[in-house]
Amino acid sequence: MVASWNSIPLEITYRVLGWLTFTFWSVGSYPQVILNFRRKRFVFYGGGVPVLISVVGLSIDFKVLNFTKHSSYLIYNATLYFSSAVQKQYFDKYGFGEMIPVAANDVAFSAHAVFVTAVILFQIAIYERGSQKVSKIAVGIVVAVWLFAAICFFVALPTHSWLWLISIFNSIQVFITVIKYTPQAYMNFIRKSTDGLSIFFILLDFSGGVGSYAQMAVQSIDQDSWVNFYGNIGKTLLSLICVSFDILFIFQHFVLYPSKKALISPKVVISKENLEPLVSSDSHQVSGHV
Repeated sequence: MVASWNSIPLEITYRVLGWLTFTFWSVGSYPQVILNFRRKRFVFYGGGVPVLISVVGLSIDFKVLNFTKHSSYLIYNATLYFSSAVQKQYFDKYGFGEMIPVAANDVAFSAHAVFVTAVILFQIAIYERGSQKVSKIAVGIVVAVWLFAAICFFVALPTHSWLWLISIFNSIQVFITVIKYTPQAYMNFIRKSTDGLSIFFILLDFSGGVGSYAQMAVQSIDQDSWVNFYGNIGKTLLSLICVSFDILFIFQHFVLYPSKKALISPKVVISKENLEPLVSSDSHQVSGHV
């Protein structure tokens, strides 16, 4: 028999925490979109060539990896939440007395995250990004991850091992989560500035990570079982990793590089050589807080 809630107050708390987490993580995506838009401006260089500055300071690798991460997580969440066949395999493995560790807010968050990340990638594609480009390492990781996922699909196909397959996607999102923050943290270190990275996104991301972990804890307390933590190890690690890196970004923003704005040289803004700016150097500063 499938487990049910033992405490109505804990069930309500679980659902409230879940949708608060969804709100924090979903709303947290928009400050970066808005920041990219607000930072766009035309700077005129030699010959009167207008250059649109916007996403300089935002790691493109970070967002490319993020899209793969959220896509993998959506596959896991949606399949486990909606597929009765996969749910049966979950109960066979962990017991019919357990609850499915994926909630509606998890599915909603993943779908929304894929959409917003796609919007930011579109901004990166159409706005000036200076010398920044997707690294070969990031491209290699993305290609390798999806190739590995395709191989796993054909391995699972003969035996219909769908729970194992979506667990692979869950592991992929954990792997990407571990490495996706690194390019942004490194870029902040090199530039000695967090200019271009929305601190509001980081603060909301941190709140979402704490809320997600708390939601799982509430379910465990009600069921007197910690199966949902290792039954959905991806969600557990996602929360812990997000919180850890967010603390690092907060430390960089408020302690290491407070109110520092990186200067963008003409060479960084455009690739054409020997173009002298027609505006003063002060106009080359790109503010992340305008």
